[in-house]
Amino acid sequence: MAQDVLCEVHNCHYWEDGNLCNADKIYVVSHQGEKASNVHETDCKTFEKAH
Repeated sequence: MAQDVLCEVHNCHYWEDGNLCNADKIYVVSHQGEKASNVHETDCKTFEKAH
């Protein structure tokens, strides 16, 4: 399992200095059902806008 999860979305609640994600879990989904052909067919559902 990955030790560091990188994130460049600075307005996410889970974003941390060094472009790290500090969420306990990451939830990624595919636009095409259970399989994706490339990165553009996926989304991170863990995103939560920072207050």
